[in-house]
Amino acid sequence: SKSPSPRQNRPVRYFIMKSSNLQNIEISQLKGIWSTTPSNERKLNGAFWESSAVYLIFSVQGSGHFQGFARMGSSIGCEKSQDWGSSGFGGVFKVEWIRKESIPFQFAHHLLNPWNDNRKVQ
Repeated sequence: SKSPSPRQNRPVRYFIMKSSNLQNIEISQLKGIWSTTPSNERKLNGAFWESSAVYLIFSVQGSGHFQGFARMGSSIGCEKSQDWGSSGFGGVFKVEWIRKESIPFQFAHHLLNPWNDNRKVQ
């Protein structure tokens, strides 16, 4: 589904998306899609419909880096993708990659998450 008309006066939301491997990030950057666990779908869909924009910041677990960030381009549907080869993922959704670059966590250590006991964003 397409993004609704611009929603001014609504917050922008940000999510850190952890991937178990770099291959998933590469597939996403190539195809402009992403899939997550069903437990994350409700949060992301809610943010998509209630926010002016949703940005996803990607990191491979254990890498110590962010691999880039993208804007959520559609809500999450029921269609699944075989690209990730895991039955643990839910539906796919569109992402529009803005930056594809490996950035060490140390460059973001000044960012603290007030909703996670002011821990560093990584």
